[in-house]
Amino acid sequence: MFKESHFEKTFKNIDYTDENIAIGSYENCTFENCLFTKNRLFDVNFLECEFTDCDFSNANVHNAAFREVVFKNCKLMGLQFETCNQFLLEFSFEDCILNYSTFIDLKISKTVFKNCSLEEVDFSNTDLSEAVFENCNLANATFEKTNLKKADLSSAINFQIDPETNNIKSAIFSKENVVNLLHRYSLVIK
Repeated sequence: MFKESHFEKTFKNIDYTDENIAIGSYENCTFENCLFTKNRLFDVNFLECEFTDCDFSNANVHNAAFREVVFKNCKLMGLQFETCNQFLLEFSFEDCILNYSTFIDLKISKTVFKNCSLEEVDFSNTDLSEAVFENCNLANATFEKTNLKKADLSSAINFQIDPETNNIKSAIFSKENVVNLLHRYSLVIK
């Protein structure tokens, strides 16, 4: 199958909903206001790319590579990131909606989530050591056997993390949100 190669290109206002993006490599490319909704991103490599105002909701990212990729103001609802190519996986998210997505079993230490909605996201068995959750809503997010060592959750809200089933050594919490570590004890705190 022919694979395309794109370098330092800008893609604007493209609707990939009915036609999948071309298989190949996209290096140092910019995508603005593009629709990838329900798209199949099989075997597509994104290297040092930036996505702004794009919608990936329910896209299939099986074996897609995200290496040093930045997502800004994007909708990434319902993505199963654990199916993407995990070799050198690295991305960051700013002002994004990632509700109902899954990051199960991934090694994504130092990932930055800034001003993101992460409602009902599954981080089971995920390495999030040194990750940053700046001003993020983690309502009903799942943390089970998650490595949060040195992670910064000081400005995160609505999370429930069990310290007995997750590694939270040296993680950063605020005085206001540390109570979210006690939910399993059914305490009444005034």
